[in-house]
Amino acid sequence: MENLHLEPLGNGIEIYVTKSYRYSTDTILLANFSKPAGSKKCAELGTGCGTIPLLWCRDNKNLKVDAVEIQENACTLAQKSVEHNGLCDNINIVNADLCDLKGKLNFGCYDVVVCNPPYKIGGGGIKNPTSARLIARHESECTLDDICSAASKLLQFGGRFYMCQRPERLGDVMESMRKFDIEPKTLRLVQQRVSKAPKLFLLEGRRGGKRGFLNVLPTLFIEDESGNFSKEMLEIYGSYKSDHLENTEDNKL
Repeated sequence: MENLHLEPLGNGIEIYVTKSYRYSTDTILLANFSKPAGSKKCAELGTGCGTIPLLWCRDNKNLKVDAVEIQENACTLAQKSVEHNGLCDNINIVNADLCDLKGKLNFGCYDVVVCNPPYKIGGGGIKNPTSARLIARHESECTLDDICSAASKLLQFGGRFYMCQRPERLGDVMESMRKFDIEPKTLRLVQQRVSKAPKLFLLEGRRGGKRGFLNVLPTLFIEDESGNFSKEMLEIYGSYKSDHLENTEDNKL
């Protein structure tokens, strides 16, 4: 596999990445925002190289996570990381299309579902020439409705769904969530620094939740006034090297 190497995720956990399959800052932020507490049954839709399940289980060994990914090469890579970290009892890699999960995952039983979706609408933006990057960036294999429909089927009543996206697509995401009986409950914007506009949002929805109050959290800033990583970002990274954020290739923010 091209340029295969291990990168640290902190607390002794390491992940295999390649040029085609890796993670970025938004993945780390979504993992932190959606971090399950206690014994939970969880699922990730479009796990890629498996970063979010590894980060979750780094801090909580009581989780059972089904990580769904349509690309076979990404599944092979994620499984390699799961085995390397001795987390086979916690993380199950599922090579499947999220639009066709019947019989592959049990519906209506998950406490938490998370997805870091493609950011660009299918047919929009400059296409990445490699199929792996195209699937990660554009809605070529799934739409927001596909994602929210799958999440709604998997979640038990009251279960939580977490997603990140570009701010310009907030309306689309909230509309899609409500279409499939997931009520947006908590929103957080992410900015590089005070002088910049938000480049990302983190959103939590509740399956079967009532319409009403949307809790908007304080903005998360990547950098402080001096251009260094903010205190909160350093806390999120924890034992993870603070300089690794600069080296994370193809950062989506």
